[in-house]
Amino acid sequence: MNIAQYIDHTLLKPATTIHELKKLCEEAIQYNFYAVCVPPPLVKNARGILVNSGVKTATVIGFPFGYSVARAKQAEAQQAIQDGADELDVVINLVALKSKAWQYLELEMEAIVEAAHAQNRLVKVIIESGILTDEEIITCCEIYAKTGVDFLKTSTGYAEKGATMEAVQLMWAHLPSTIKIKASGGIRTYEAAEQYIKAGANRLGTSSGVAIVTGAPQNGTSGY
Repeated sequence: MNIAQYIDHTLLKPATTIHELKKLCEEAIQYNFYAVCVPPPLVKNARGILVNSGVKTATVIGFPFGYSVARAKQAEAQQAIQDGADELDVVINLVALKSKAWQYLELEMEAIVEAAHAQNRLVKVIIESGILTDEEIITCCEIYAKTGVDFLKTSTGYAEKGATMEAVQLMWAHLPSTIKIKASGGIRTYEAAEQYIKAGANRLGTSSGVAIVTGAPQNGTSGY
């Protein structure tokens, strides 16, 4: 197993520079990461650097707090698709979630999924699992399974708590096999990455991709 192919090499800080973006993309090509995840204004730049490399371009929608109105998120998603994003990581409306406005959340994501899938793009829904109860995580699994999303993702990395093994295992237990899991938020070592994959994660969002792959065991004892 090539752990690099699980990694979305991520750079989402608000003051990201073109120089930093170029370095991120070059690292993604060098280490054969699955994708880079970059701020929406830099999607075109990333796409240009990564052309013909095989590395996908992902971006975020409604990031990092998720409380943009649904129509604004739809516009963001359309723009990201137009700019060349292969994958959209969409933050849910946590205000709506905490108010138990489940129908709102379902309709919000259905519109984005429909637009993305019409252009053969993937959608990952960020539920911010670190600040949810187990019951809320399970309800998210049920709701978003109905919308046809491609992934449920744990975290933005901006909440007080990121990915946990327990959240990934809970998601794995309550999602249909057609929906994958992305763990993100605080994954910085090969050992942690390996544990999340074993727990059911199909993709890892991290800004520590290089440290993870260069820290991999070299003697074949990793179990893969």
